This record gives sequence, C-alpha cells and structure tokens, in this order.
Amino acid sequence: MPKLCLYVDARFTSPYAMSAFVALTEKELAFEVMTMDLASGKNLEAGYAATSKTSRVPTLVHDGFSLSESSAIDEYIDEVFSGTPLYPKSVQDRARARQIQAWLRSDLMPIRQERSTEVIFYKPTNTPLSASAQTAAKKLFFVADSLLQPGAVNLFGEWCIADVDLALMLNRLVLNGDAVPQPLANYAKHQWQRPSVQLWVNQKRPVV
Repeated sequence: MPKLCLYVDARFTSPYAMSAFVALTEKELAFEVMTMDLASGKNLEAGYAATSKTSRVPTLVHDGFSLSESSAIDEYIDEVFSGTPLYPKSVQDRARARQIQAWLRSDLMPIRQERSTEVIFYKPTNTPLSASAQTAAKKLFFVADSLLQPGAVNLFGEWCIADVDLALMLNRLVLNGDAVPQPLANYAKHQWQRPSVQLWVNQKRPVV
C-alpha cells in the first residue's frame, strides 16, 4: 500500500484541507493526518516549506512526491487511485466541476472573511453581514441556483468533490443562521451528511 500523508491545519477548519481529506476518504485509502499549527507559523518553517512548495495546507505526500493546493490534490488522487470517482465522467461536466472549485477558491471574499469556517466548526457569530457580504451572498445563490437542477442533491446527478466545496461555502451561511434560499439550504445540509464529510466534521478540535 503506498504511503500517504495529508498535512492539514491543527484546528481542522480549512475548507481546502477538508476537500483533500474527503477525497482520500472517498477513495477508501489509508492515510496519515499530520497537523500544522498555522497560528504559530509552523507552515513557514524550512522543512515544511520545502515539502509543500507553497507553505500552505493541505499538502499531500505520496511515496515521496509532495503536492499542495487542494484542487490539484483532488485531481491527482482521482487520477492515481481507483474507487469512488471524484469528478464527473463527462469531459464538460469535469471541466464545470473544476470551474466551480476554482471560483469558490478565488471569489466571494466578503463571505469568507465575515463567515470564516470558525462559524461552522466552532461558534456562530451574530454579527450581521455587511453590504458587500450580502452582495457576495446574492452572487453565490445565483450561481448555485443556476448550477443545480430543481430539487437536486448533487451538481451532476451523482456526487462529486465540487459538491463538498459548494456545500461548505453555502454552509458558512446556513449553519450560522443567515438567510439562504431553502432549496440551496437543503442541498447544503444533504451534502453535509455524507459519511466522508461527517468524518471531517467530527474531528477532535483544540479548544480556542
């Protein structure tokens, strides 16, 4: 069995580490989880920086090959290992899934700032969304609604890793008690119950 190690943040709150963790879990692979204390800058130390290349989490190490950036890790895992497909079969659907992942990692910054994943994995906030965050939320709802068929619980008919990423972005709002259109809230809640996702959700986290 190839040796696999996934470096994640010590608080288990990184949405990107979660994506890679779920990808490995869906493939039913045995892997070791190593935590990095980002608050104390452990990810910037020379040893980890040399391994990660980008000094970020997650980083996957597979038989001496190391790779960071979660979407790259997800694609690598899907190409190297058999088991549950992480991406759709259709070339166009796969491209769309990658588009969704790239968009979620590069846009909607006001939501990411005002509804960090701390509100999901630690404690919700009662601070109202700013005007810019409300605008970002409207954009999120518009895009998600355009991607999902009415009543659908998956983006492409069957589960894929982009479902995890989209559901997490929606759950920044849903699980904080912010207003989210009911069909999108139902989709996010359904995705959250997937066993691989719940395994991440139920990780033991340090008290802060």
